[in-house]
Amino acid sequence: QVQLMESEGGSVQARGSLRLSCVASGATSSSYCMGWFRQVPGKGREGVAIIDSDGSTRYAEAVKGRFTISQDSARNALWLQMNSLKPEDTAMYYCAAGARVWSGCYNMDKRAFPYWGQGTQVTVSS
Repeated sequence: QVQLMESEGGSVQARGSLRLSCVASGATSSSYCMGWFRQVPGKGREGVAIIDSDGSTRYAEAVKGRFTISQDSARNALWLQMNSLKPEDTAMYYCAAGARVWSGCYNMDKRAFPYWGQGTQVTVSS
């Protein structure tokens, strides 16, 4: 089992920045994919960014060029740097880990990730 704990999110005005953190503990591994997802009420959980075991990254089109995913070398910590935030980025953000199938990771398929954090709220005001 892997436990994931996100840092507190926050509220920021449009064009501002926030940095989310996620700490992994338990049976962590260097061979699985990790990522960030987000969800707004009434909608499904969507992929924001992933980082695979080889360090390769991929981003949702909506955040490309504004968000950066990174991890520490031991893969016990995951970050999401969010710049130029927009009101439409307002959501509950979740850290996820454990995807071992390449397609599930690459396609940011939430079904491929067995481990999830509790979520942290990010609110962007206009």
